[in-house]
Amino acid sequence: MANIITGVRILCSIALLFSQALSPAFYSLYLAAGFTDMIDGTVARKTNTVSEFGSKFDTIADFVFVVVCLIKLIPIMDIPTWLYIWIGIIALIKGINVFFGFVVQKKFVAVHTVMNKVTGVLLFALPLTLSVIDFKYSAIFVCSVATFAAVQEGHVIRTRKVSENIFSISSYANGWSPWRQIFGKFTK
Repeated sequence: MANIITGVRILCSIALLFSQALSPAFYSLYLAAGFTDMIDGTVARKTNTVSEFGSKFDTIADFVFVVVCLIKLIPIMDIPTWLYIWIGIIALIKGINVFFGFVVQKKFVAVHTVMNKVTGVLLFALPLTLSVIDFKYSAIFVCSVATFAAVQEGHVIRTRKVSENIFSISSYANGWSPWRQIFGKFTK
């Protein structure tokens, strides 16, 4: 079931390609894709179907969603050169992280840190705020958080340290939850 939900995100992403950027149809598909991203992992955990394939499929779906959004949004946005450079640096750090994941752990590593999740939420909210907040100010905030998250992810990959603030597919499979960490016995 969770993988079907993830697949719906890919379908919504593809449908976004055929909608006008920032139109009601675009926002509807955008929100639907975001909703699937929020619930697929929860469904996998609740149905005890967490898998390595599901984790990788989720990463692929996220990548497709991001690429489609970039294809639709970049042409309509006035993005300064310094921001392209900053985004490139973040992408370089993430690429280095993937490389070191192979070197250190001998496999594809998808580290889902709290800061990576925060970055994802901020990136998701960004197009929803374009009419309210000047893009340059939002971009500075989001890129600052994304830079920190990428550096933290690299540290986790290279040191293999998983703390209470960091969670991965294996810790979720073993029943770990950030909400259980925070609220203790009140959650199951």
